[in-house]
Amino acid sequence: MSAEDRRNLHAFRDYVTKTLDPTYILSYMAPWFKDDEVQHIQAEKNNKGTMEAASLFLKFLLELQEEGWFRGFLDALVHAGYSGLYEAIETWDFQKIESLEEYRVLLKRLQPEFKTTVNPKDILPKISECLISQECEEIIQVCSNKGLMAGAEKMVECLLRSDKENWPKTLKLALEIDENKFSQLWIVDKDAKNAEPKVLEDDEIETSDIQIFYKEEPECQNLSQNSSPPSGTQHSSPTCTPLKPRNYQLELAFPAKEGKNTIICAPTGCGKTLVSLLICEHHLKKFPQGQKGKVVFFAIQLPVYEQQKSVFSKYFEKLGYKVAGVSGAASENILVEQIVENNDIIILTPQILVNNLRNGTLPSLSVFTLMIFDECHNTGKHHPYNMIMFNYLDQKLGGSSDPLPQVIGLTASVGIGDAKNTVEAMEYICKLCASLDTSVIATVKDNLEELEEIVYKPQKFFRKVESRTTDRFKCIISQLMRETESLAKNIFDELESVSQIQNRNFGTQKYEQWIVSVQKACMVFRLPDKDEESRICKALYLYTSHLRKYNDALIINEHARMKDALDYLKDFFTDVRAAGFDEIEQHLTQRFEEKLEELESVSMDPSNENPKLQDLSFILQEEYHLNPESRTILFVKTRALVDALKKWIEENSELSFLKPGILTGRGKTNHNTGMTLPAQKCALDAFRTDGDKKILIATSVADEGIDIAQCNLVILYEYVGNVIRMIQTRGRGRARGSKCFLLTSNADVIEKEKINIYKESMMNDSILRLQTWDEAVFKEKVLQIQIQEKLIRDSQGKVEPVPDKENKKLLCRKCKGFACYTSDIRVVEDCHYTVVGDAFRKCYVSKLHPKPKSFGHFEKRAKIFCARQNCSHDWGIHVKYKTFEIPVIKIEGFVVEDITTGAQKLYAKWRDFPFEKRSFDATEMSK
Repeated sequence: MSAEDRRNLHAFRDYVTKTLDPTYILSYMAPWFKDDEVQHIQAEKNNKGTMEAASLFLKFLLELQEEGWFRGFLDALVHAGYSGLYEAIETWDFQKIESLEEYRVLLKRLQPEFKTTVNPKDILPKISECLISQECEEIIQVCSNKGLMAGAEKMVECLLRSDKENWPKTLKLALEIDENKFSQLWIVDKDAKNAEPKVLEDDEIETSDIQIFYKEEPECQNLSQNSSPPSGTQHSSPTCTPLKPRNYQLELAFPAKEGKNTIICAPTGCGKTLVSLLICEHHLKKFPQGQKGKVVFFAIQLPVYEQQKSVFSKYFEKLGYKVAGVSGAASENILVEQIVENNDIIILTPQILVNNLRNGTLPSLSVFTLMIFDECHNTGKHHPYNMIMFNYLDQKLGGSSDPLPQVIGLTASVGIGDAKNTVEAMEYICKLCASLDTSVIATVKDNLEELEEIVYKPQKFFRKVESRTTDRFKCIISQLMRETESLAKNIFDELESVSQIQNRNFGTQKYEQWIVSVQKACMVFRLPDKDEESRICKALYLYTSHLRKYNDALIINEHARMKDALDYLKDFFTDVRAAGFDEIEQHLTQRFEEKLEELESVSMDPSNENPKLQDLSFILQEEYHLNPESRTILFVKTRALVDALKKWIEENSELSFLKPGILTGRGKTNHNTGMTLPAQKCALDAFRTDGDKKILIATSVADEGIDIAQCNLVILYEYVGNVIRMIQTRGRGRARGSKCFLLTSNADVIEKEKINIYKESMMNDSILRLQTWDEAVFKEKVLQIQIQEKLIRDSQGKVEPVPDKENKKLLCRKCKGFACYTSDIRVVEDCHYTVVGDAFRKCYVSKLHPKPKSFGHFEKRAKIFCARQNCSHDWGIHVKYKTFEIPVIKIEGFVVEDITTGAQKLYAKWRDFPFEKRSFDATEMSK
């Protein structure tokens, strides 16, 4: 231990106190600390808090004179799991910990929303590597003793102290994998979809965006396994060897096996995954000795990706082929080009390929010989599928001599967009074919009877039901909401979204969207007084979180019992009390409790029974009277409604014999309790095998392709979607004699569903007409669309914003100290930015780069930071470019200030900053 180390530890004590919980390392420090000192530190934590305990710990530590205490301290950090803090003290470089400050500030601001939307038990396994093991145990204990909200507060407290530099991104991935809406607010800059080239930045491999679109999950390896009839030799899982396809599956595969680019459009449950295996095997076997095929299969969502990877691996590895996969969750630690090079079949989430084509890791799509797009109807606008096909079409239309891969698309419905008639529908489908460069749409025509034995379309019935004529519960809750809105406005009404809260309908999805808009506005809200800024944002998050719960309760009340809506609110306020329970929460809880007696009375009044439930009960009793062996899936819009209707059925003496099961997604709504994939499988297995469980209440997770055991009754309770979703949902009832009921109090919903049926008919008619076209004519039509679309795409790409010629200032984003003028910035090799002149060199300090590398003409040597005292904000790197030593700055490190007005603006990417750019000139440097 040198005097310099002691001085450094004292100098950097603020970082240590923000990060370290000393009680986790006291047992390792026993040789140096007295018992009364240990007790004093523990008491300080209990009475005053963790930071105060850490300060006291450091005081005792720095007073030690015994030999070896410093090394003992470092060893204790390693044993306890403080790897980031250990590395920072070992090198006396706290940049990584400092870089986390912006995320700590954001998480503090979002804490009220975090604790009401995040289930800590769900995401803890995915972020445990970012926490100390004792912290994980404490979070679980708090969840058990005090509830999920208190557990979420504890998790925030632990994350704010985390010394792991990847915790913000790990949290983001965990939220996205769980499809939690908090991920919309948790913005991690590095996961931006359209990242610029980052050759010279620190080693930041892009994480693919996990995007949520309609999906049709594979019929093989699905959650319920055998969904197809047991007749014959085929099962729903095609992993058995050899494959024994049905005739209609051979018909679907035929054009693709002839080498034609094909969209395969066939109903849910017919085994399209097996068709893709047939095509893939035929494709790989057709290459002569000395040549090899290479297949890439795209799956949009992680559960589908995992299932398809398992299916392809089990089947093709037995045949001697190598199969591997890369998804967004794992892409950071894998060299994608090696995976592609070393395997015959690669399963990818599509953004992975977009990223690797963009950064040049993969030179072109010519490395593949076959591309299979699952759920190919998503190929449009800015979807990753379209980004991949833009690359393909640029290569095709650009006259490249490199071979292009065969393209196969799989879908249950190609859709027709906004088409009003068959001509417009045909045009829409042609554009989809053009986007995928397909010349054939394969559907079942010759083997329809066989297909209909497997996939049976149920009869559909529409039932208009009545809502309550008077609703005292809604009146009381609406008044509480108006009071809460008023409190929010009094806190701060200069935010546009806060000031526009009048004339808003409570208990609607539109109101939920307004809540999201307020919370997003809070994220970018700034005041000179940071304490005041934090106070206002925290208050607004609390108010909007309570408004969201009231809004949810009104939705439950509209479609279920008042009792269920009230129970939902009572559970929420119980959790609020068990958590932080600050002054605002105390006031809001008091207002609710003042109304509780009246709410209890109203909810128990038999005259307030929901007439919708009476109609639902009538249908269920009637259908089970006609067929006591009926199996039912009841679709509802939200997870909270799933719980409410389950309780209603269980407590209804005429329906309790149904013994309802539930099936929900993992986090698409703001409710805290989702179902993991194993839990979903368990629920489906129980519904399939347990004859006593006659009804499954489900959210959209079950209409989105999870294969469900045969059922003969589907009920859509205030539930409707687009034409693709309608086809998917109706396909769940596959037993003969199946019925599908739509129950709604909204005549517009029935009308929309009738329009969807008409659109489905129009789509099928349009496909049949296109199939009569001569293939050469169809190819020419597709080509003309491609040429036209490329012209539009290219012209849009060339439209550049008019550069602002006015000189601007760049200020440090952290301390707002002056850095340089835009007139001093030069562009190096199109995408890297340096600053000329000696003045800028005085504004930064440099430190040797921990990972020096060479790229092209660049040699990365050092990192540069703001030179102002107590700032050290990361500005970029220092490189040797050819013969010049130059800084390369990143716009994320700065704020741009207008010299005339003083207005400041942030930019995430250089391309978004429309200043007049001047190219780097070697002669200018030599002067």
